[in-house]
Amino acid sequence: MKQEFIERADRVMAATYKRFPIVFAKGRGCTLWDTDGRAYTDFVAGIAVCNLGHAHPRIAAALRGQADTLLHVSNLYYTIPQIELAEWLVKRSFADRVFFCNSGAEANEAAIKIARRYFKERGESERFRIIAMENSFHGRTMATLSATGQDKIKKGFDPVLEGFDFVPFNDAEALRAKIGPHTCAVLVEPVQGEGGVCCPDPEYLAAVRQICDEAGLLLMLDEIQTGIGRTGKLFAYEHFGIKPDVMTLAKALANGLPIGAMLAKEEVASAFGPGSHASTFGGTPIVTTAALAALNVLVEENIIERGRTVGAYFKEKLAWLQNRHEVVAEVRGLGLLLGLKLKSDGAPVVTRCMQRGFLVNCIQDNILRFVPPLIITKEEVDALLGCLDEIFGDLSPTA
Repeated sequence: MKQEFIERADRVMAATYKRFPIVFAKGRGCTLWDTDGRAYTDFVAGIAVCNLGHAHPRIAAALRGQADTLLHVSNLYYTIPQIELAEWLVKRSFADRVFFCNSGAEANEAAIKIARRYFKERGESERFRIIAMENSFHGRTMATLSATGQDKIKKGFDPVLEGFDFVPFNDAEALRAKIGPHTCAVLVEPVQGEGGVCCPDPEYLAAVRQICDEAGLLLMLDEIQTGIGRTGKLFAYEHFGIKPDVMTLAKALANGLPIGAMLAKEEVASAFGPGSHASTFGGTPIVTTAALAALNVLVEENIIERGRTVGAYFKEKLAWLQNRHEVVAEVRGLGLLLGLKLKSDGAPVVTRCMQRGFLVNCIQDNILRFVPPLIITKEEVDALLGCLDEIFGDLSPTA
């Protein structure tokens, strides 16, 4: 049965993904089952998307109710779930206004556009360049891949969009030196997820905020992967004692339904007037209903605190693996956004984990990324660690 589905897909679907030979049929909590009935513990969560795991009953119930009520009417009109979601985000963040779209890339597109328009509205049309970070990832559209600091993402798509400069992540002085008369904003991920789970020094983002204030620049945080509790707080910027001018969200916002959001302070948001930016499907009643249900579960059931606790336990146990196995070079991460850098290729480890019923992700060739649902248990973490311990034992001698 599985092979039949794979062959059908390969005949008709664009070959933009190197997919593993698994066809998933259902999920519940942190477990996925394929069409052969085999179970897998999910440490990928749709790449930091399904914070509450799969088939959460409160989200499913909310979706059923909204599907029977109203799916879509266009943003020419108001809808109640969209209003309530915007209120929820504004109440719990630095922001005054929210723009809804469909994905992280679209949220970053909105951020790039509003930064340019903000300065044009102020009569400073010469300020349009954005400083981004080397090794960053902001999306696959032309503007967002242009803002991404990885050459492999841009390969084959030249010429990229003009207006982006790059400096090393975690180097405040390099940022300061790069600012010129055309600079309008700084775009940075609080933790570089796709870039290798790279965490900043504790004082770095505060220094970036100060530099932006001194130079009159907008600070724009890409929290598409780090937001919605992933790092142990609702938003990652809360770890660093700062507030941005603009922030982008997506991934976990609706626990699996496609939604993105750009949040901004009032002064910046005012640069977007009627007709300046739009999205047909941005913030439809069905996706905003899912997002509200997911966010309310996170808060009411203390899921973020639970994820922070299990994340600290997980990171401690990864350090234990590092001490045991020569193949492990470094442990990285914050909350349940964790990385394990290896001294060898990580792809065989991913395959062997999958064969044992664990889904993990490899980025940058040799970094295992763990972004499980925030409801993952210590027992499920221990089971994965036992698997990794065996695999690493085959790759290097124990200490």
